[in-house]
Amino acid sequence: MPSNRVSRLTKRSVEAIKASGADKVYWDSELTGFGLRVRRSGRKNYVVQTRVAGKLRWFTIGPHGPLTPDGARARALEILADAKKGVDPRNAKTERGPVPTVAVLCNRFLNEYVPSHCKPNTQREYTRLATTLIVPALGAMKVSEVQRKDVAELHHDLRESPYQANRALSLLSKMFSLADIWGWRLDSSNPCRAVRRYKERRRERFLSEEEIVRLGTVLRDAESEMPSAVAAFRLLLLTGCRLSEIRDLRWEHVKADFIELPDTKTGGRAVPLGPKARAVLDAIPRDDCNPWVIAGRLPGTHLTDLQRPWRRIRKRAGLEDLRIHDLRHSYASRALALGESLPMIGSLLGHTQIQTTARYAHLARDSIRNAASRVTDSIGSDLLDVNPAEA
Repeated sequence: MPSNRVSRLTKRSVEAIKASGADKVYWDSELTGFGLRVRRSGRKNYVVQTRVAGKLRWFTIGPHGPLTPDGARARALEILADAKKGVDPRNAKTERGPVPTVAVLCNRFLNEYVPSHCKPNTQREYTRLATTLIVPALGAMKVSEVQRKDVAELHHDLRESPYQANRALSLLSKMFSLADIWGWRLDSSNPCRAVRRYKERRRERFLSEEEIVRLGTVLRDAESEMPSAVAAFRLLLLTGCRLSEIRDLRWEHVKADFIELPDTKTGGRAVPLGPKARAVLDAIPRDDCNPWVIAGRLPGTHLTDLQRPWRRIRKRAGLEDLRIHDLRHSYASRALALGESLPMIGSLLGHTQIQTTARYAHLARDSIRNAASRVTDSIGSDLLDVNPAEA
């Protein structure tokens, strides 16, 4: 039977195909084995060709019209997945049991995969994205029926928050890759593939000299009101640590001149303590019954929410656009201003890849210009007094 290949079987492309003098099959270029058989009479049926137990088999999915291309594609995915497992697609419904939904996929992902492979902060973020964004939009759909257009629609609906949209897309892609492994979808059929992510505008907010003075004044005034939070903010600015690294810091990890962090975003590392950071730690009252450095209100606890006190602090300082994470950026920018190299700053911040630190490279221009001036000055001004004719 003659055959042709089309870019993708859609309602428009299927209806544009006309009957010829012989039966023909038009294969979908995106899903191998999925096609449209057009009889010389003009009747059109969706078909699948695949191997089951080593034998090449044909399956008729159904006629075009009552069945849409997307519906036929979803059924084709089920047939191909069954065939890959050696299950005869004709008996698959009784052998494979109910087809799982996206909600079931989310539940298995969060309960089986995430606890073993993700750090606590990532676990919380994945749970939030899955329960608030993915399940409400796609939860009722069968895993095998989700198409690229469904994922693209969810991504588009979140366009007002590009960062959220892209994180949800990444999480979905990870879950559908696992669905392939678990046999819930055909291999390499991830519907998130080729969905274009939104551009994210990187925020680069750094405290100026004057702003550091204002922040310091507000922190001193708020010390009696929220001592633990004030200590945390000071340590964040004086060490360049991530929020979780200070918030969850235990006294057992505080050494004489460094903080020993056993498990961070990039693995264990030692954070050097300058004299002022050490002074902040020395000023924090220690309770033998509380292992946490940033103590909470209740005995034996630590502060878990630093965002609320931070909003009050930054408002008083007139820095309402300043995030807690910008304290880390400010630490890096000050290091650059003092002439420290990018590799050194990466080491101070706990970066494992120089590309991560390279985002600060443009801030080094002043340092580079100053270095060039020092080099030229060291050569000496006498060079400029040489008469070319005498040389």
